[in-house]
Amino acid sequence: QVRGAHAQGELPKEKNNGIKYLDSPSVFCYILVMENTLKPEPTSLQEAIVYFSNPDNCIDYIAIRRWENGKVICPGCGSEKVSAFNAKRRTWKCGSHHPKREFSIKVGTIYEDSPIPLDKWLTATWMLTNCKNGVSSYEIAKDVRVTQKSAWFMLQRIRLAMQDDFFGSKLGGEVEVDETFIGGKARNMHLSERKRRITGTGTKDKTAVMGILERGGKIRAAVVPSRRKTVLQEEVRKHVTAGAALYSDALMSYDGLATDYAHQVVDHATQYVDGRVHTNGLENFWSLLKRGISGTYVSVEPFHLHRYLDEQMFRFNNRKELDDAGRFDLAVRQIVGKRITFAQLTGKPN
Repeated sequence: QVRGAHAQGELPKEKNNGIKYLDSPSVFCYILVMENTLKPEPTSLQEAIVYFSNPDNCIDYIAIRRWENGKVICPGCGSEKVSAFNAKRRTWKCGSHHPKREFSIKVGTIYEDSPIPLDKWLTATWMLTNCKNGVSSYEIAKDVRVTQKSAWFMLQRIRLAMQDDFFGSKLGGEVEVDETFIGGKARNMHLSERKRRITGTGTKDKTAVMGILERGGKIRAAVVPSRRKTVLQEEVRKHVTAGAALYSDALMSYDGLATDYAHQVVDHATQYVDGRVHTNGLENFWSLLKRGISGTYVSVEPFHLHRYLDEQMFRFNNRKELDDAGRFDLAVRQIVGKRITFAQLTGKPN
């Protein structure tokens, strides 16, 4: 039973209805088709697998979030003169004359140029955004029936969509700062791998990561070249509002921050908590991060570490306000305008 038709290039405002398409030589219409029972958007992994098994549901879900004002926009030229939806090819065609006028929902997103169908992409996206300790490429390869190499590439592209764009905003209130080192244990490595990776003692062959947590707010973590005073204090001033209450351990690199912040120190050699002064919030994040890296991913190369930080930050920052469906929704809204190729990821030709 047809309930409504939408004019050229427009999307329906309803999010929970199945969508069918009519193709006309002069106009592109979305037609809402109401079945006996409405099909709500998924709220669990099992529901997501069933829901996205319909290719039209995949396009519907992404399109509504990509073009929130209801107008389909050509990703090539930005024109709203989009016509003639091709129901068989599931593509639109721009009304302006330019190369690559015909485009699918994948163009201009992390899914661009991927032959992998959207149902597999969206299932992998759901799993990565909601599995607390992450999900390995071998698991994705087995679950959605792709090669491990393809699954690894998919996950790296999804992590790109999970990046938090700070837009120059700063953290305030009570803020914790801390740092940790990421790297494998020598005793767990094969002899040949140990010779390649381990060239010294202590933290020499590990990667330094700095975290900044606003209590009751968000966390920001980044790979840093060292724990030197100039490096760490630059990160603090970049991300924390002047005058905020700043809590750190007794590392000497934080000396001097009291001129710009209400800086207090807890010496871990004697205690871990001194009233409000502690870094236990960040210790919680480090625990989650290292559990994912050591338990799920096993080995992470330093030049990819920032992507795994993006993944863990996304889940940590949205763990309270959003449920599984909400985190998935947010990730899908962030897929547009982001693209990374296999050659860029690996430094090798495809």
